[in-house]
Amino acid sequence: MHMWTMTTMASVVMMLAITGQAGAEATIVDVERIWDRAPHNAFTDLIRFQDRWYCAFREGEGHVCDVGALRVLRSEDGKDWQSVAHMTWPDGDVRDAKLSITADGQLMLNGAVRFLEPQNDHRHQSVTWLSPDGETWSEAYACPTGLGTWRWSVTWHDDVGYSIGYSGKDYRGCLYRTEDGISWEPRAPELFPDDPQPGNETSLHFDPNGQAYCLLRDGPHWSAHLGLAEPPYTEWTWYDLGVRIGGPKLIRLDDGRFVASARLHDDPDDGGAPYTALLWLDPEGHTLTEFLRLPSGGDTSYAGLVEHEGLLWVSYYSSHEEKTAIYLARVDISPVGASN
Repeated sequence: MHMWTMTTMASVVMMLAITGQAGAEATIVDVERIWDRAPHNAFTDLIRFQDRWYCAFREGEGHVCDVGALRVLRSEDGKDWQSVAHMTWPDGDVRDAKLSITADGQLMLNGAVRFLEPQNDHRHQSVTWLSPDGETWSEAYACPTGLGTWRWSVTWHDDVGYSIGYSGKDYRGCLYRTEDGISWEPRAPELFPDDPQPGNETSLHFDPNGQAYCLLRDGPHWSAHLGLAEPPYTEWTWYDLGVRIGGPKLIRLDDGRFVASARLHDDPDDGGAPYTALLWLDPEGHTLTEFLRLPSGGDTSYAGLVEHEGLLWVSYYSSHEEKTAIYLARVDISPVGASN
């Protein structure tokens, strides 16, 4: 097992305050580089499981390469990190690690294999791994419904896991469901808006009443879209959010506000410099508004978001410091006027 200690890296500590449109003062408490051992470390997710932190990401030679693997780190305090899993695939590139907790309380890692050579005319296979303790992991489960598709991330609601595919056979997206994280079945085919640009990456959230929210990258006109649906989630209504994003992640804070992370550009119409940002989503006004820019640049984005003890914890990757590395930021987004 590998050990990685935050204190061995140069700590980036910044105090920034920006008033967001959701009525909050956003302050970056600290930012740390937590992993950079591979030539390219990217595409993160973050979760708390059994009172410990877990951060998952892909290691490879570059943003796109023939061989990639998923690494899972664990930490007691968010400072000292230990490698507890390293997932590979013969003759394949394993990509886009996403973490969730199943209905029976297991930690689930899901991703997708990009085959070096097509298998049965397919280039991708969705896969999952399960762990009861975050250290002992199952074999890779490759459900037949995942052959030829790329299920992006998983969100659990009422003991059911939901995931949306966007690549290969899922040209316009398909909503899949699972009860065990192993076997999956289609719930709603052709989910995305009907447009020559059908959309791809997604992040799902379900409120206590069962309302589903989907933050979609690259909908019509290459714009981010908000999707809304009621159970059984077969009919969706889409709203243009008027901004182009990459690597979307959406959560709802304990106080009801929706916060998202995404890659933005200084000049989106002219291919300006990219960076990773936090944004407020207004699901009623159908707006997505940037409120904080994280230290980032170049190849960057794909964040994990967790609210914990009054702070927003953000894992992400960036190449603004010599090489593409994994970072962890803690952000205070207390409502304006809240007492500390």
